[in-house]
Amino acid sequence: MTAMLIDGKARAAALRADVATGVAAFVAAHGRAPGLTVVLVGDDPASAVYVGSKGKACREAGMISGEYRLPADTPEADLLALIAQLNADGHVDGILVQMPLPAQIDTDRVIATIDPAKDVDGLHPINTGLLVSGRKGLVPCTPSGCMLLIREALGNIAGAEAVVIGRSILVGKPMAALLTNASATVTIAHSRTRDLAAHVARADIVVAAVGIPGMVKGDWIKPGACVIDVGINRVALPDGKSRLIGDVDFDSASQRAGWITPVPGGVGPMTIACLLANTLEAAWARVRG
Repeated sequence: MTAMLIDGKARAAALRADVATGVAAFVAAHGRAPGLTVVLVGDDPASAVYVGSKGKACREAGMISGEYRLPADTPEADLLALIAQLNADGHVDGILVQMPLPAQIDTDRVIATIDPAKDVDGLHPINTGLLVSGRKGLVPCTPSGCMLLIREALGNIAGAEAVVIGRSILVGKPMAALLTNASATVTIAHSRTRDLAAHVARADIVVAAVGIPGMVKGDWIKPGACVIDVGINRVALPDGKSRLIGDVDFDSASQRAGWITPVPGGVGPMTIACLLANTLEAAWARVRG
């Protein structure tokens, strides 16, 4: 068996096109475009590139892109004051504070300060609670993108066995909640799970988000399973160069899985596309009250 490749780039492009259509409808109805403001504290190169990509994607969708770049030594109080200002700004529909934050800033306090209605990262405790309780709220972008890919591959997943490897608030825990809400039977595993291979072997759906290169071996995979690889790990090559690989051993897993995402080109493009979708959703929700 050779797995069907799940094309995250194509699915993300389709979602971004849908968002652009929705943005045009919003502008026609309300005379302004939805606005997303991103806040970056510090000069982490990867974060800076990511923030730039988000801004470009916003503009391409017809949204207003705002951006604040603060020094690495910014006091927590100054960041919280900026967030309060953005909460009160009627032209800002989505607020995203780029992680990680410098050590002097309490990440949980920052997340809790963002207006839940503008929390397009879906990390505020209120949005987390809505997700876990199966009610409508803003959902973290990467798990949301994974869910779209899973549904496109499998359709109805009610009753399916799913294993989520990773327990972060960014991916693992919200991913498990989304799968549970879709009536899958979900196991949350992690790097300390005993006999992880046995858990993976019974899964119809495997979502790997543990941050360990090639941790999930191909012979663990149940034949025909849908494998979603969230991992993005840069590894050194013998010639001094490097390449990106996922948390799944792609070559061996693709010989057993029914569907599999590549790295790069799988889950990654979906994250920004879902961020745009969340911003549009937040804008509509705000004008509807």
